[in-house]
Amino acid sequence: MNRVDRIRAMEARLDNANAVISKAEAAIADYNAALDDIRALAAYYAGEAWMKDFAADEAGKLPAELKRGVLSEDGIFDMLEENRSLQIMLSETLTKVLKKGSF
Repeated sequence: MNRVDRIRAMEARLDNANAVISKAEAAIADYNAALDDIRALAAYYAGEAWMKDFAADEAGKLPAELKRGVLSEDGIFDMLEENRSLQIMLSETLTKVLKKGSF
């Protein structure tokens, strides 16, 4: 590879790395902002309130037009499982980066 081609290739890598880092920073900031929501949903799903709300829905005591994804038997559970998978992925990525060095 000649010098000009090498510089072009490295410039493309720099552009890509900068774009990916910016996206990752934004995604991590969004995730951190959502942690309170995730914790609140986990507590709701594990608590008595969810069971009462679920029973009220089953008994037809809630308005028909009410959005009720939180009352599906899989909605919150699936999100919590996805969250756990994300946490594992982040941990594995961080471990790999730390083992190889940051650059």
